[in-house]
Amino acid sequence: QVQLVESGGGLVQPGGSLRLSCAASGGDVFSIYAMAWYRQRPGKQRGLVAAIGTDRSTNYADSVKGRFTISRDNAKNTVYLQMNSLKPEDTAVYYCNGYHPLGRNYWGQGTQVTVSS
Repeated sequence: QVQLVESGGGLVQPGGSLRLSCAASGGDVFSIYAMAWYRQRPGKQRGLVAAIGTDRSTNYADSVKGRFTISRDNAKNTVYLQMNSLKPEDTAVYYCNGYHPLGRNYWGQGTQVTVSS
């Protein structure tokens, strides 16, 4: 099965930028997985932030459209989330998700993003 490891979280001031990375290892060839980023804010349920399909089609939560960009590099088995114009309400634990076409879901351990002055 695939293992997903996120990196790139941290503390950033409002208006700043961060780029999250999620490296995959094991499992089937990375390109067959649809990939996504989710986040969980304190006291809230985990929700979708952005997703990218095997054809590189993308979709975003309304709250991040125009500020976040998801991308993938199949040669590096990595998916990215570029986050610009960060707001305090973007503070959350961000999780990488991989969806196998046979219906299996895989999750990373999460990375904390804190937006605060």
